[in-house]
Amino acid sequence: MARATQRRVGLIGRPLDHSRSPVMQQAAFDALRLDVRYELWETSSGGLQKRIEALRQPDALGANVTIPHKLAVAPLLDARASTARYLAGAVNTIVREETPHGVRLVGHNTDSTALLRILDEQRVWQPELRALVLGAGGAAQAALGSILLRGGLPWVAARKRSAARLALEALYNRRAEAGREGAISPVGPGGVSTPAVAPASPGASGVFPAGPFAAPDRLKGFALAFDDTAALAETLAETRLLINATPVGTRDLQASPIPIDLLRRMPHDAFIFDMVYNPPETALVRAAHAAGLRAMGGLSMLLYQGAESFTLWTGFEAPLAAMRRALEASLLAQS
Repeated sequence: MARATQRRVGLIGRPLDHSRSPVMQQAAFDALRLDVRYELWETSSGGLQKRIEALRQPDALGANVTIPHKLAVAPLLDARASTARYLAGAVNTIVREETPHGVRLVGHNTDSTALLRILDEQRVWQPELRALVLGAGGAAQAALGSILLRGGLPWVAARKRSAARLALEALYNRRAEAGREGAISPVGPGGVSTPAVAPASPGASGVFPAGPFAAPDRLKGFALAFDDTAALAETLAETRLLINATPVGTRDLQASPIPIDLLRRMPHDAFIFDMVYNPPETALVRAAHAAGLRAMGGLSMLLYQGAESFTLWTGFEAPLAAMRRALEASLLAQS
């Protein structure tokens, strides 16, 4: 009897030498005795289309997508789940699906649902929560969509104020589209509704909840620049949720996207979440703890988003304990 072909999944991005996804995902496949190999597929912008087309081959299960391709990959896919199209506006997971009409590639975003899970666990939500997101890329869009879904009020800070303003406009354009098409079910703390698959044409279920700042032109004042420390300080004084969605701090114990002394301006009940997971405790997290604030790094987010990706590819519940052990051992070995 011929041996079944080993299936492949990979991480698409550039650079990839810092990633812990292969260690975590391979541990999951091995724990369930699935004949799947997780690989690193370093890909330039010029090679992205070819890489995506390769996912249509029979031995492919799908892929993860990371910097700098989370936004650029969307037009290359056949469909996007509502998490990718409306909630986050970016893709971090691609699933290869066999249909009666052939193979199709569907984009999902598990960053947003992983972040919601963490913030629900931390019980950060309160009416009209002010939240400041650092960054304007794909990870930031996932954070912004999650905040809006829970009824929070999002601010954005980026290197350039114009980039922060564009990120807000993209967020509210997605919400307007979701409202017209019924794209995401409104849910409260405790869980996220299962996203329907939304093809390039309209279709899904539910809507974003209506918030007090529905008009994009009313939110342009909520865009900040990293070098405007006076505006950052004023905003942080009323911010109860701060999310670092930039890669600043990765493999650097001293780097922070904003001056760390500004954290002392934040309310005593604020929560700081740094998506950076390597090192496990970044300069931003250390400064928050020193200021007496609750804070955590991005290891749990990496774990949760990876677990959801695993389930999307395989249909099996992810072995979280095995994945966490592999992650922690990998980071310990590096230190």
